[in-house]
Amino acid sequence: MLRIVLAEDSVLLREGLVGLLERFGHQVVAGVGSAEELTAAVAEHGPDIVVTDVRMPPGFSDEGLRAAVALREARPGLPVLVLSQYVQRAYAEELLDSCDGTGVGYLLKERVGKVEEFVDALRRVAEGGTVVDPEVVRQLLRHRRDPLSRLTAREQEVLALMAEGRSNASVAEALTVSEGTVSKHFGSILTKLDLSLTDATNRRVLAVLAYLRK
Repeated sequence: MLRIVLAEDSVLLREGLVGLLERFGHQVVAGVGSAEELTAAVAEHGPDIVVTDVRMPPGFSDEGLRAAVALREARPGLPVLVLSQYVQRAYAEELLDSCDGTGVGYLLKERVGKVEEFVDALRRVAEGGTVVDPEVVRQLLRHRRDPLSRLTAREQEVLALMAEGRSNASVAEALTVSEGTVSKHFGSILTKLDLSLTDATNRRVLAVLAYLRK
């Protein structure tokens, strides 16, 4: 029997999953509908595994996935199975890379063909295995082939302004942020574009060239 914390904002789907999991002999110690409640439930119950959706209140973007990443950082080895309608690349890679990729899974709801397959995947993740939907793998590999796709929307804005020949001060003024914030964004851009911080080459030029080629 696994003690499970389940995070799903759809009440009907959440209750359906609770019934399903209990039918297979597992115990859902908490069923919650937001990322904040997920974090609190894990702290309270110390479950064997977390099952979470990606989109959660209040923003319905990637709150559930971000909470899962944070939980794995705070509790190394905590098994997490993401069950979602879509692939959220921004944090999926970070989640799958956490704890050397052990005890983690990412399945797309529409591609879970059989109940038994889902329950088996849950068991394997709880035991330290890795279960990833082939479509998730395909999208992540395609994402990695395009370095610019690793950048956040704000980082792409910063790089676009730099491509116009603007200084950090000018970029900061255009985005209404501090120069320090621009420098932090640029450092992140260099890392994501695999441009070494100790490289003697003009990294700003190389980053801009990467943007212009795209």
